[in-house]
Amino acid sequence: MDPHPLARSAGRTSRALVVGVGLLVGFVVAAVTVGRVESVGLTRMEPARPVQSLALRVDDAADGSITLRDAERGDLVATVRPGADNFIRATLRGFAQGRLRAGLSREVPFRLTRFDDGSLRLDDALTGRSVDFGAFGPSNFAAFARLMPNDGTVP
Repeated sequence: MDPHPLARSAGRTSRALVVGVGLLVGFVVAAVTVGRVESVGLTRMEPARPVQSLALRVDDAADGSITLRDAERGDLVATVRPGADNFIRATLRGFAQGRLRAGLSREVPFRLTRFDDGSLRLDDALTGRSVDFGAFGPSNFAAFARLMPNDGTVP
């Protein structure tokens, strides 16, 4: 009795299949290489430019609140009361703890910057840390956006 035709080829790969897979892989590599070299299908975006900036000095108050001041003018920007604006509190606490662990000064202000594409970022020049608030949802973005001055100051 002869074995079934599929049983005879079990465990062996046909030469045509191997050649076909090799050609497909070669084509994909060539297509990606040509696309990268010639910029086919790639979208280039200009980097966003800052349009508004605020140097923030953060101070702790005796009642547990945090005061945010314009470091250049000394004006009070906001007061974050205990239990309120938790995203602002947690973000600033994380930045401050990063400085504390590195043994850096608290005196240098953080920089909150709005860009021409609508994005908003908080930077710490001492640690190099930055947070882009677009990744945290509209309510958390709005929490920091309301801190921005209305006069359009640019760094």
